[in-house]
Amino acid sequence: MTGLPFGLPGRFWRGNLHTHSNVSDGALSPAETARVYRDAGYDFVAITDHFRPEYGFPVTDTRMLRSEGFTTLIGAELHAPRTEAGQSWHIVAVGLPLDFEPPGKAETGPSLARRARAAGAFIGMAHPSASLLSAADAESLDAAHSVEVYNALADRENRGDSWHLTDVLLNRGHRLTTYAADDAHLQPQDPPPCQAWVQVRAEAREPDALLTALKAGHFYSSTGPELYDVRIEGDVVLVHCSPATKILLSGGHPGAEVAQGTDLTDCSLPLALFRGRHCRITIEDATGGRAWTNPIYLG
Repeated sequence: MTGLPFGLPGRFWRGNLHTHSNVSDGALSPAETARVYRDAGYDFVAITDHFRPEYGFPVTDTRMLRSEGFTTLIGAELHAPRTEAGQSWHIVAVGLPLDFEPPGKAETGPSLARRARAAGAFIGMAHPSASLLSAADAESLDAAHSVEVYNALADRENRGDSWHLTDVLLNRGHRLTTYAADDAHLQPQDPPPCQAWVQVRAEAREPDALLTALKAGHFYSSTGPELYDVRIEGDVVLVHCSPATKILLSGGHPGAEVAQGTDLTDCSLPLALFRGRHCRITIEDATGGRAWTNPIYLG
């Protein structure tokens, strides 16, 4: 079974992994963009400007924006030809070196992602639903650590949720984690920022510690509610969370186990449907906000 992060040393740190500034097509400078998240109570942000020739292939340097109560991760959104739908790849790479080389003329998205991972980056498959990724596309991105299962900007087009493709990949044996992100550009027509985030379990709010925890899957994702504890005891999963109207156990089987009510904060759900497969906990609150664990792999 993949370890859950709730009992690990340290605490949870809130951050956004997919953000754009005016170094590419965002509205605000990196400093102003970081300030939006810092003022909203976030612990960190990754500014991931588009790594494209029209912007000079930027890996935006945000080290000077770090302070005692807020930090940044260095990253970019990488692009290279070509998905089945005919589009360029969108690949979130967090933890890139500042001197990461632009793609070569013959470099594909999967090979670019492998090079970024080898350089130390956490690799996310950005907004698969919005990019119309096929299962074959997704399986070819073999350097990915994680799938962006919720993208707040793509939700404007009703393509924010990418759980179906993720469950297909997990059932085919791909060991992936899952994260939510704003994909914020902070343009006037965009949704407001701070709609989706990760809570990363680490002993310090330091870039190296956060990056290590991301790669290890020591995080959960949210658009509002909080998960305080999720653990396996025998044949059940126990959940402790902020007030919810639904607590759902789903994953690698078409069925699900569901608890519904008003202000649910604790429940126990049986694991029998998911033995030998993967599962996850999702909670939903009265406003429609959701939080979910990474996939839990059951032997």
